[in-house]
Amino acid sequence: MRVEEALYEEALKACEKGEVPVGCVIVKGGKILAKAHNLVESLKDATAHAEVLALRKASEVLGDWRLTGCEVHVSLEPCIMCSYALVLSRVDKVVFYALDKRHGGVMSLYNLLDDDRINHRVRWEYRPDDRYAELLRRFFRERRSKS
Repeated sequence: MRVEEALYEEALKACEKGEVPVGCVIVKGGKILAKAHNLVESLKDATAHAEVLALRKASEVLGDWRLTGCEVHVSLEPCIMCSYALVLSRVDKVVFYALDKRHGGVMSLYNLLDDDRINHRVRWEYRPDDRYAELLRRFFRERRSKS
């Protein structure tokens, strides 16, 4: 399965569970190591973001907390918590496909990954993909209409 397909599938899984539709896929050497989606509501855990869950799975697969050589793909710009988790996990790069103007920790609200004071640099790339922005808009529109 391609990374893009797996990522969209994870975001849809979150949406189907009533979670904010965010998916995450971690790749090393062209192979998918871990996939996850938001489970904040399901697990009643504010830290159960897709990135954190995927980082845990990838660490388990590799048997190490250091995820050097890994590339993280996430449907929404990581928040500050997830951005710093990427730094702590020593991933090489994060790629995200939709901006989070309210909580983004990479470029929208904060620029955590560009801060020279942090000991590990995570390269990042924003690849706009309207599918993810639309999925998020639809999710929140439906949520508001139910309120």
